[in-house]
Amino acid sequence: MTLFIFAASLLAAMAVGMPIAFALMASSLALMWHLDLFQPQAMALQMLNGADSFALLAIPFFMLAGEAMNAGGLSRRLVHLGMALVGHVRGGLGYVAIVAAIFLASLSGSAVADTAALAAVLMPVMRQAGHDVPRSAGLMAAGGIIAPVIPPSIGYIVFGVTANTSITALFLAGVVPGIVMGLALAITWAIVARRENSAVMPVMSGKERLAALRDAALALVLPAIIIGGLKFGIFTPTEAAVVAAVYALFVGMVVYRELKPRDLPKVMLSAIRTSAAVMFLVAAASVSAYLITIADIPGEVRNILEPFMGERISLMLAIMLLVVIVGTALDFIPTILILTPVLMPIVREAGIDPVYFGVLFILNCAIGLLTPPVGAVLNVVCAVAKVRMGSVIRGVMPFLASQLVVLLALTLMPWLVLGPLRWLR
Repeated sequence: MTLFIFAASLLAAMAVGMPIAFALMASSLALMWHLDLFQPQAMALQMLNGADSFALLAIPFFMLAGEAMNAGGLSRRLVHLGMALVGHVRGGLGYVAIVAAIFLASLSGSAVADTAALAAVLMPVMRQAGHDVPRSAGLMAAGGIIAPVIPPSIGYIVFGVTANTSITALFLAGVVPGIVMGLALAITWAIVARRENSAVMPVMSGKERLAALRDAALALVLPAIIIGGLKFGIFTPTEAAVVAAVYALFVGMVVYRELKPRDLPKVMLSAIRTSAAVMFLVAAASVSAYLITIADIPGEVRNILEPFMGERISLMLAIMLLVVIVGTALDFIPTILILTPVLMPIVREAGIDPVYFGVLFILNCAIGLLTPPVGAVLNVVCAVAKVRMGSVIRGVMPFLASQLVVLLALTLMPWLVLGPLRWLR
């Protein structure tokens, strides 16, 4: 009954158009009333406590780093490097999009920002080269969802704080799965694009490739700084976010000189707006998580999953299917905030590694960004590329299927995540 009240009140609030954060607060009030714990001042206190976390400071700094990279020319140089490396092969612009998506993911951590950057730079070129526009737009969207999986990732930070799991371990464990996602997209693109009669870019000379690499070198250094610093314990994820923000601002303003002092207010305001939205969601969800624990909703969900509790792989498959379904209706961060406090007690009871679960959970939530009707990155591609939603949905389907195959493979073969994690540690 408690699970029904929570779900029904949340869905009802969303159905009337209430923003997710306020819908979470409404469902929390409904739970308080049901449990006879109706104390509005307790909600305010819990919201303050939920947002009062040193680890969450990484979010605004990573957001600022991503905005500074886009405004300062780092993102554009990475796309140009991808063109220099693989732009000349058949279907090369698609491979450029995938390579650039991996590069950008290692800098930003925001699927929406990366998708917008990719689509803005590459869609006009792919349209001019004769590529199928909906399929190209679908590839941009699918490449954008690599960002929450490869560190630095806002999703890992939110999950780590909510689940009380090491954010550093999550960052290190996400490297290989993110690269596997890129390889899956490359294989899928090779299959679907071979029937296209598109133009091929001219082969760049070794000198031109070296110049592109030299031009993008400062952007490529940043992921190495973050991963190396985390691996060797030089700084925490929050400190890594500060390093990334300062580095991106310095390179954009002093080295490339594309980020002007007059642009700083716009860059910071954009980062502040996004960070404020995420932090308010975290604060509202902390009340729900508190009441979910008191109401023992994880126990009710455990009873539903009881038939799968004896076998870890079966349990993971059941949970991943649940998250896929929820991801079609909820956005990325709300899915993490709502399901994490429900699922983590079950995961720990079953003896599943929390870091392994966290990587697959974030990957699954990222896939939700591709699934209609919500599909945040689909909306971004539609706006940037000026393509209808129905066409983008048709174009993204092969790439969505490939990412679901990656999720299934990682679920059936945990060593693909845990093996590289042990080495990186």
